[in-house]
Amino acid sequence: MSDTVVSTEGSQQREFMGHPVGLTVCFLTEMWERFSYYGMRTILVLYLIKYHLFTNEKASMIYGAYAGLVYMMPIIGGYMADRYLGSRKAVTYGAILLVLGHGLMGFHGPQAYMEGETIVRDEFYLSLFFLSLALIITGVGFLKANISTIVGALYGPNDPRRDGGFTIFYMGINVGSVLSTIIVGYVGETYGWSYGFMLAGIGMLFGLLVFLWGQKLLDGRADPPNAPELKESAVGPINKENAIYLFGIALVGVSWFMMQYQDLVGQLLGVSGLVMLAVILVYGFTKCTKVEGQRLAVACFLIAVQSVFWALFEQQAASLTVLADEQFNRDILGIFEVKASQVQSMNPLFIVIFAPVFAWMWVKLANKGWEPSTPAKFAIAMLLIGLGYIVFSWGMSLDDGNSKSFIWLVLIYLSLTLAELCLSPVGLSMVTKLSVSRIVGMVMGTWFLFTALGNYVAGWISSLTGSGAHGGSDGAVLDVIATMEVYTNIGLISMGVGVFILLLTPILRKGMHGVH
Repeated sequence: MSDTVVSTEGSQQREFMGHPVGLTVCFLTEMWERFSYYGMRTILVLYLIKYHLFTNEKASMIYGAYAGLVYMMPIIGGYMADRYLGSRKAVTYGAILLVLGHGLMGFHGPQAYMEGETIVRDEFYLSLFFLSLALIITGVGFLKANISTIVGALYGPNDPRRDGGFTIFYMGINVGSVLSTIIVGYVGETYGWSYGFMLAGIGMLFGLLVFLWGQKLLDGRADPPNAPELKESAVGPINKENAIYLFGIALVGVSWFMMQYQDLVGQLLGVSGLVMLAVILVYGFTKCTKVEGQRLAVACFLIAVQSVFWALFEQQAASLTVLADEQFNRDILGIFEVKASQVQSMNPLFIVIFAPVFAWMWVKLANKGWEPSTPAKFAIAMLLIGLGYIVFSWGMSLDDGNSKSFIWLVLIYLSLTLAELCLSPVGLSMVTKLSVSRIVGMVMGTWFLFTALGNYVAGWISSLTGSGAHGGSDGAVLDVIATMEVYTNIGLISMGVGVFILLLTPILRKGMHGVH
């Protein structure tokens, strides 16, 4: 075990199973937060189609706007933590908002119904539903980037355990995900959507309690950068800390408004992404050394291209779920039937299985000098996920009717998972390694901003697969022929991006200046 402490200067000294003890707190907190997030997400599109009778196009755009804002908000939460709150207070505040949002999801009023050719929905409860999403969006904004930042703070800059630590942390995310997609999906589809949503809320409550209990194990690495400043007056008797919390409530209001105008979300994400890349690059080349600036430039490139990956990856919560519901035989060996929402559990289940393998593999390859660089791993991810969609589209064409073989779903989810393991945990680690400490929260937030853009585009791509029928009709809400064409095209685009990154890898490695 002596090799676990080599070159760990700057890392947290207290350890548990060879890693900083604080990783356990982050692991469990993120596990329960992801239980709540993925539990709710796994039934969201089906709920919108079957309960509120939205078309696939509209449900997909609502999902895309929601997922986009969820991953955009961390840029604000990351800044507030960097500048004022510190990661610990930001994560706690975000967790409280998440508990409120998930709890409110359990109250959704009467089901929509047809009155002639008109769909009748209860507008009050629909507005309450958007408020629930707004609370979750803002809560994730304060929690998501900052819990990852805490993980990075536990390791010194040259600690060889860093990538492995992030992979273990990522496995914690997926332990929560696999439990929630199986349990919440089953409860929501079998006993009622409100029960599924409230179960997700209970999971988030557990996450909050775990983090409050485990703060003492972080050894001050997530404390405010200037605690006395938080007590200074911001407006009259309101100090800066409370002003930030009130600002968070205002963000809930903005999110509630944006969720009702989904096109605005896409425009906001596109403009914000370009602005943030420009801010980071200007900062890197004017306020940093030449090496730091070039590293930030490489980080910005990788941050931007990963949005293509997420646009394909997040189909699992949108068009792939609706496909599973309408087109695939989900009867397993004649023993039981998998719910459409439970199909999503394959991704986190594969993550739990393969994450330790990948963590071991990267270390072994590194020891032999064969480990692919971070850009090369990104390229491999793009090639894998693109090939997966092309094969999946071809497989769908082999089966007629609405009883397609479940094996094609298994293969596409395996492709998604292997690609994810090459990009997502590696990307989180890349941000903490290539960023300068002064703006690491903002750079991490920008990573999630481009993840947000990918998620929004995922909703838009999913909307292209719809037939225009609403969820209450007897006809399908997906156009299978259009879906296969869309999947083939996005697969080819992804593989093209992968080849492009491979060609640029020598230049990118040079700009990383020894950071692997």
